[in-house]
Amino acid sequence: MKKRIITHATIYTESATIKNGYIKIKNGKIEEINSMENLSISEGYEKIAIPSSYKVIPGRIDLHIHGAGGADTMDATNEALSTIANALPKEGTTSFLATTITQSKEAIERALQNVASYKKSPQTEGEAEIVGIHLEGPFLNYKKAGAQPFQYMLHPSIDIFNLWQNLADGLIKVVTVAPEMPGGYEFIRHLHQNGVIASIGHSDATNDEMIQAIEAGAKQVTHLFNGMRGLHHRDPGTAGAALLHESLKVELIADGIHVHPQMIHLAYQLKKKEGIILITDSMRAKCLKNGTYDLGGQQVTVKDDMAILENGTLAGSVLRMNDAVKNMMKYTNCSLEESIRMSSVNPAKQIGIYDRKGSITVGKDADIVILNDENDVHMTICQGSIAFQKEDT
Repeated sequence: MKKRIITHATIYTESATIKNGYIKIKNGKIEEINSMENLSISEGYEKIAIPSSYKVIPGRIDLHIHGAGGADTMDATNEALSTIANALPKEGTTSFLATTITQSKEAIERALQNVASYKKSPQTEGEAEIVGIHLEGPFLNYKKAGAQPFQYMLHPSIDIFNLWQNLADGLIKVVTVAPEMPGGYEFIRHLHQNGVIASIGHSDATNDEMIQAIEAGAKQVTHLFNGMRGLHHRDPGTAGAALLHESLKVELIADGIHVHPQMIHLAYQLKKKEGIILITDSMRAKCLKNGTYDLGGQQVTVKDDMAILENGTLAGSVLRMNDAVKNMMKYTNCSLEESIRMSSVNPAKQIGIYDRKGSITVGKDADIVILNDENDVHMTICQGSIAFQKEDT
């Protein structure tokens, strides 16, 4: 693996911003970070010289993504996962949770086993890394099904989860669950005791039911405002409780379609940078043209950045992570540093991989994104390998 050095950059490290700095990369890890004036030896390193106005930030981590580039986790093939992993660096994503959808038990099991199998093979250089699985469904409330096929929904089951976690080689890191369904609180308690994030979603939970879920160990809310009981002045509901309780991190689809920009601003004011995890919830149509695609066995029409079922229900997104970040900065006036917290630091900490990902620090994986003056992705490096480089125009 090549040794590389990025020079003359503005570097957003874990603890500071270094102007006119450099980063040395060796064996896929960050070897050294410092100011250019302290650079002594760079022989043997492939130089990546960039304008001083360009920014170097940690790779983004998408905890909720079904597919991209014509592929979906539920395809249950190595080719599909490789397609997704190759597509994501273009938007600055260097790690992700392969996300399932409510389907038959057999279909979910095939997808879980496939991710486990894929992880056992050596990772191809220049791909975003699958760092686990997000099990979205089938333990949901049919009243808030959204684009989840309600006919396959099940009550939360510890036995089924244990079987699936075994099939997945322990890779399930997040489970979306409706706590108000029979067995929901015991299920959340079991997840919490076994180090898995219980994320409340596709739920009709009242405020009181949300409090019980939090007491049982719930730590997250799936795509805030979407697929859940909304705010009401006599019952804060699922969304209101999500905003009020600091112990809950909230996923947010910042495309301006799933959630109105002003509601995104409201969520940011209440949850602040510490409480938000930016996600894409994207489906296979991401990176492709307008047309008709499949999501969980359902026909989805994609037109002008909207993905909808035949009945008009929003069906995932075609959002790119870098656009989510830029939208977040536009809607809330947050800084780039704050966006890094929401797209890199928070997701890494949430699923327990902050020791090797989520920030630019010596010893961590060299998952690095270089942004140009417009904060578009100029280059993405995954574990030391150049995964994407924008062509000069």
